[in-house]
Amino acid sequence: MPPVRKDPVHDVLVVGGAGVDTVVRVPSLPPPARDSVGVPPIHDYAGHTGTGVALGCHALGLATRFVDFIGDDPYGALVRSRLAEAGVEFTPVVTEAGTRRSVNLVDGTGVRTSLYDARHPDTLRLPRDVHLPLLRRSRHVHLSIMDFARHLYDDIEASGRTVSTDLHDWDGENPYHQDFAYRSDVVLLSAANLGGRLAEVMASIVARGRASVVVATAGADGCHLLTRGERTPRHFAAVRPDGPVLDASGAGDAFAAAFLFGRLTGRPVEECVRYGLVAGAHACLSAGTHGSFLDAGELRRRVARAVPAG
Repeated sequence: MPPVRKDPVHDVLVVGGAGVDTVVRVPSLPPPARDSVGVPPIHDYAGHTGTGVALGCHALGLATRFVDFIGDDPYGALVRSRLAEAGVEFTPVVTEAGTRRSVNLVDGTGVRTSLYDARHPDTLRLPRDVHLPLLRRSRHVHLSIMDFARHLYDDIEASGRTVSTDLHDWDGENPYHQDFAYRSDVVLLSAANLGGRLAEVMASIVARGRASVVVATAGADGCHLLTRGERTPRHFAAVRPDGPVLDASGAGDAFAAAFLFGRLTGRPVEECVRYGLVAGAHACLSAGTHGSFLDAGELRRRVARAVPAG
């Protein structure tokens, strides 16, 4: 567990990525092209990537702070309620644009398609009198790829804090992601859009940026790890889930939280990867978004008995 402190300092400051997921279970993806399709009950969950990372880090015992824009609306209230219930310290900044939303279509195997509502304007900026005190009281910063978050890099570097990010399904070229890719110490991304360019893109992140570690998650195929000084990524097999897969929503966020837990508690990078794989597999066992998280003891026990998938 993180060391006891004389002053209340946060292990992780999560910036951006609060929102609400509306989960719709469909018979197949894409859903049938009909005027009306009957589905099971539709539910709203406090979700999105920052929420998942913050909840996951908190469950693992990291002192966690979360800051983001939300609306003064029912969806913002749902986010506040979920974080308060879990005990995560949250600094909300209210915007007239409202709370971000997405509609997640999930098929019977747990595979999902997310329809993301990027409603916040590009002009949105987090006030420095909000984020600077939080930076000074945090060991590490995790930036979601919200546009406003890229403008914190100068202050993060000046503070001497380490920073991580998740590029999600970046194609290796979209310039929107480049600040995050090249100015972060730890970079996570999905292998979904990289195909045969996986090793090339991972290597370019290290060569062009400051990252010492790059991890590309690949769902049922596990993940790939590249550290500074290595020539080619190493592959790690996925672990077998402890039950039937219901919903892959939030698996990447659970992976990120567990990986950061390992890194911030001084574990070898290979062990951090195993933490992530086990936490990601566990996230797929519950319906909806961010429904269940492992604590540190249970994570270690499951890592010890994990069986490769396949």
